[in-house]
Amino acid sequence: MVNKDRLVKLTQKLLQFDSVNPPGNELAVARFIEKDMRSLGLDVKMVSYAKNRPNVIATLKGIWSRKKATKEAVLITPHIDTVPFGQGWKFNPTGGQIHKGRIYGRGASDDKGNVAVGMEALRSLVEDGVKLKRDIVFAATADEETGSHKGIRPLLEKGVLRPKVALITDSEEFDCVIAQKGLFHCRVQIFGLKAHGAYNWLGVNAIEIASRVINRLKKHQFKYKKHPLLVPPTKNIGTIRGGDKVNMVADFCEFALDIRFMPGMTAEGILKEIKNIIAKEAKNFKVIIDDTQKPYELEARHPFVKTYVDVCRKMGFKAHLKGSQGATVITFFQDYGIPAFSTGWGAHGVIHANDEYATIQTLYSGARVLEAYLKEYDTR
Repeated sequence: MVNKDRLVKLTQKLLQFDSVNPPGNELAVARFIEKDMRSLGLDVKMVSYAKNRPNVIATLKGIWSRKKATKEAVLITPHIDTVPFGQGWKFNPTGGQIHKGRIYGRGASDDKGNVAVGMEALRSLVEDGVKLKRDIVFAATADEETGSHKGIRPLLEKGVLRPKVALITDSEEFDCVIAQKGLFHCRVQIFGLKAHGAYNWLGVNAIEIASRVINRLKKHQFKYKKHPLLVPPTKNIGTIRGGDKVNMVADFCEFALDIRFMPGMTAEGILKEIKNIIAKEAKNFKVIIDDTQKPYELEARHPFVKTYVDVCRKMGFKAHLKGSQGATVITFFQDYGIPAFSTGWGAHGVIHANDEYATIQTLYSGARVLEAYLKEYDTR
């Protein structure tokens, strides 16, 4: 059975490893997880796509034939990197200190508390001698905080992970994320003509053009279908730079644009609309795409989701169906036909903040729910 004291100590130990990303070095915490999972007799391997950036993949093998158990595998995947500490903490970011029922440290809720929950649930299953039919694959991944380019994305692209279904444990308070917006990041470059500031009519001011373009972009309304779990599309100007000197007409200006878009919309369609808007103000411009991610949605009645919600409610916890306005790794699974949703047991409102914490009782309840969920889903 799930051991609360052991779970607390495990969470504290994980928090004591500095795996801040950037710069990104998950080696020490990955080695600790590898050793712990090997002690259970699991099949464990480390897969790296950059120096000191390993992903730990531990498999609790099912009793079905190897081919069938692998084909029907359930993936549980948290991440082991964290955002930087920042200044102004009252608690030690790598201290794992306990105060009034909370464990404090960078990653307590995002995402090392969830790592510990997964590890404890697997340990409980092994100790209790539970024989599941399917493989349970636990993948503690690197690089989630800067795009998963060294983590879940190449693991899927190269076929290292090919589960039947995937549970991403990177959420809060039993929330069940089954939909999320798409992401479109680009830089818009406007080109003008230099001139002396006192004779500005001889030049073309790229900053002034950019300001008019930005106003048009902010006023533009995308066509979209309303979604019960998502707010309308958003646009944000994240950075802007341009010009050389106050008494010179700026011949260049660049700004970065962040758009979060709805299911049913496409990055290609957004790019076309953006270019049409820019062209109304600028004769010479360039749009550089930095990143795109597809929107995602999974039906609430999908058996993998419904079973989790039912187990939570049966055990006295509310699993609210939610949408993510930001990007999570669930979107990467759709290209491989893998149904995925995200849940977790962190605390609301503390992710990426100073004095990040997780509530001990919630982590303990999460481990119990996860274990019960894996057992229940395996009966299907």
